[in-house]
Amino acid sequence: MRERQAGLRDGDGDGDRDGCSLLRNCGEGGVRAALLDVDGTLIDSNDAHARAWVDVGDELGYDIEFGHVRWLVGMGGDRVLPELTGLDEESEEGKRVLERRGEIFRSKYLPRLNAFPRARDLLERLRADDWKLVVATSASAKDLKALLEQAGLADLIENATNADEAESSKPAPDIVRAALAKSGVRNPDSALMLGDTPYDVKAALRAGVRIVALRCGGWNDAELRGASEIWQDPAELLAGYDRSLFAR
Repeated sequence: MRERQAGLRDGDGDGDRDGCSLLRNCGEGGVRAALLDVDGTLIDSNDAHARAWVDVGDELGYDIEFGHVRWLVGMGGDRVLPELTGLDEESEEGKRVLERRGEIFRSKYLPRLNAFPRARDLLERLRADDWKLVVATSASAKDLKALLEQAGLADLIENATNADEAESSKPAPDIVRAALAKSGVRNPDSALMLGDTPYDVKAALRAGVRIVALRCGGWNDAELRGASEIWQDPAELLAGYDRSLFAR
């Protein structure tokens, strides 16, 4: 795992854009949307996803190294699959690989996964602070449902988008835009995203949404450049909530 850097860092100076320095005053009718990544952000699952890719490669005859695929986690299968195997996701073989990878992940690794400490408390704080919680993930619909149930977070989520609802997965902005639409918030200034990968950062910024990043997915501050704030994990963000963008 790459070395993690400590401390909170402001991003590229866009944390207090004109007209929206206080997000409480930016909502439409008081509605504010927290767009949430799941893997590596709320649930400690990035390594497990990478291991499932290695396993499906071993089973079906593809040479997939953990050190390679680990840093692709956060993108959807439409991007990871061709990078690792040269297959198109719409091909019969591509579909077979993706389906089997999902089966391996859900049966072998998912039962052992846990939410990051205080992840549920953080979501409860956001809801209490009138944030509408909408998932914006590159995970498949099957994986997402299973992940949220395994982590004990499903009851807190108001709506969700997944890889099946976007033409292109992260770092394309499609999923973030879809989540924003589902939230009912039309103005990106009324939303914040929470994520853990460079792909989350790029997708959010391309959609015009500011992002608060967490290091717990494995990436460091330099790799998360562009985020308006960076915290270690949900617990640290919750502890410093009153100083975060979510409290403004």
